[in-house]
This record gives sequence, C-alpha cells and structure tokens, in this order.
Amino acid sequence: MAGPQQHQCFLTVFLDSRGMVHHEYTPQGQTVTKQYYKGVLCRLRSAVRRKRPDLWAAETWQLHHDNAPAHSLHLIQGFLAKHNIPLIRQAPYSPDMAPCDFWLFPKLKMPLKGTRFESREDIMRNATAQLYKIPQEAFQKYFQQWQDH
Repeated sequence: MAGPQQHQCFLTVFLDSRGMVHHEYTPQGQTVTKQYYKGVLCRLRSAVRRKRPDLWAAETWQLHHDNAPAHSLHLIQGFLAKHNIPLIRQAPYSPDMAPCDFWLFPKLKMPLKGTRFESREDIMRNATAQLYKIPQEAFQKYFQQWQDH
C-alpha cells in the first residue's frame, strides 16, 4: 500500500531591504546544476534591472549567496565577473549568514505548517502568497540585523 504522494518544491529567493527582488521554483525533477544556476542569475539580472533601476543604473547592487557547490563553480564565478556582479563572500560553514535559511524560510513555513496540499502547484501558490505577505518593514529590520551580525 502506497502512502500519500509527496510533493517537493525548491524555492530560490533573492531579496534586499526593500523586499523580494526575484523568486522562482526549480522545475519538477531539476537539480541545481551550474547551468541551471547560471540561468537563475540571468533572470535575477533582469529582475534587478526592472525592479531596482536605481541600483542597476548606479551598478551598486551586490549578490550574497551561500556556499552551495553550484554557486562556487568556475562557470558561475566567470558569469559574475563578466557581468561585474560584486559578490559578498560568506565564510565557510556559516549557515547562520544565509538569510533564507535562518530568516525567510522559517517565516514562510510557519503559516503553512500542518497544511496538506493537493499538488505541487498548490504548494507554490500558497508559498508565494506568504512571500508577498511579508511587509517591507520586516525586510528592512532583517537587513539591519544581518549587517549588525
């Protein structure tokens, strides 16, 4: 006898003190390879250009990502260098510095805890709704704490 079907969604989020800049869900069955992550970074650049034109024009936006293997590969480092995307380095073995891990994802999970979803799309719809419910003040407060940390 089979148990209930398990639905998995992997969410990538880029944020700043004003809120969400870009988010996307990894397609079903897709692993985060260097090629996939390069595509994510291309979409992030487009989102920064659209949503933060002041930072884009001044070339003052910076990227902070954790030490996941796909983030540190030569292809990704080359892409960042080619497009002059400054990187805020994260110390090795410092998960407390990854904003999504210690601040955003727990904030998303709490209101969804205990809910059974019928489909992957249902999970994504509800998680995205929770993302958009986070007020700008919460992002500002978090970023101040992160800088102080």
